[in-house]
Amino acid sequence: MAEGAIRAGRKLGWVDPVRLEKDYLLEEAARATGLDDFGDRWFERPFEVLLDSVKREARLNTAGDFSAMKMFHHVLRDRLYTQMWFKRHPEILARPLKNPVVIVGPMRSGTTRLHRLLASDRRFAHLRSFETISPVPRPGYEAVMDGEEEDFRLKLASRILKVARLANPRTLSIHPTGPFEPEEELGLIAASMYGMKWEAQWHVPGYSKWCAGESAVPAYRHMADLLRLIGWSQQESSLRPWILKTPQHMLDLPALLEVFPDARLIFTHRDPKRVVGSAASLAWNQTIIYSDQNDPVETGREWLGKTAMMIERMRAARDSIPRERMIDVQYDDMENDWRATMERVYRFLGFDIEPAIGGMQAYLDRSARLKRRPHRYSLEEFGLAEGEVDERFANYAETYGIPVENAAQPARLRRVAG
Repeated sequence: MAEGAIRAGRKLGWVDPVRLEKDYLLEEAARATGLDDFGDRWFERPFEVLLDSVKREARLNTAGDFSAMKMFHHVLRDRLYTQMWFKRHPEILARPLKNPVVIVGPMRSGTTRLHRLLASDRRFAHLRSFETISPVPRPGYEAVMDGEEEDFRLKLASRILKVARLANPRTLSIHPTGPFEPEEELGLIAASMYGMKWEAQWHVPGYSKWCAGESAVPAYRHMADLLRLIGWSQQESSLRPWILKTPQHMLDLPALLEVFPDARLIFTHRDPKRVVGSAASLAWNQTIIYSDQNDPVETGREWLGKTAMMIERMRAARDSIPRERMIDVQYDDMENDWRATMERVYRFLGFDIEPAIGGMQAYLDRSARLKRRPHRYSLEEFGLAEGEVDERFANYAETYGIPVENAAQPARLRRVAG
């Protein structure tokens, strides 16, 4: 339906033609805002690579290239507004980001559940979904802070989530969320035109390869400044540690630790067969929104390789991290006894868990009441065999004591909680 509407709009001149050109997009964002300072211009290099990859490899449909232009405009406009706020309120950049708690794990390894349990504790600060969709307040936000107006970003996030649900209802059954739900900071890293957000929605292998060879430090510095801006806009105490999580950190732990040298790390682990199959399913259900030319086997191979790279880089980076600054959490332990597992996490963080139990239980009760279709998938639909995945990640599973299902069991569709 969106395809037809956009095509008709273009024929009638109501919808502008798509121009995925860096200079044009920069100029359009500057014209729309009346601003010209994009901050650190490092982002232009990944932006050039991404645009090239989108045009050569992504095979976008009409709705896909239209949405791509809108997404890029959104990110560029927010970069301009970001610098505007820093100039108006230089105290924002002075806000400390002390002792963040960072959840590091592959996609679909239970990071969302752990993140939302910790976010239910008011002793920590966290992002909400509308803030990762649109992290930068609009001009005039002071009136929102004074309680005189409603934050437009809430309406924008609701619209975007509604469109996503209409485009493919499965995407929000795989990762249920709402405007106020605690959410990961992947959108803040994508604000530098860098990272897995773009890879998970478009087929852009050239861009993925380029990112794998680059230092992510500039993207993480910008992310940190956006956290400062969001904390200021929330009127949040800067004494509360941030709870952070995104699978991107698996690839870029050195950059994370350079920008957040006092971070405390919680590593999550799950049977690699479940991780690979669920990650491929998540990516597939996003890419089919934007392209009509998708190969599930290609998607399976991409995310098998991406998962292997994430684990390899995570393991290499851990060698230089003091043991007292990290803890490992098994997905199965959270499934079997979440409270005992969280008690161990809280001992590691040096917090008393008792004040948090009520909020955690309320989150779990709310989550259990949500009526949503279960996330069903299989490795086979993405051209992968269970034995192949077990063999590829055997050393990882053995090293970290990850419970692994027997690959000889009959293949079946999975119902996944995280």
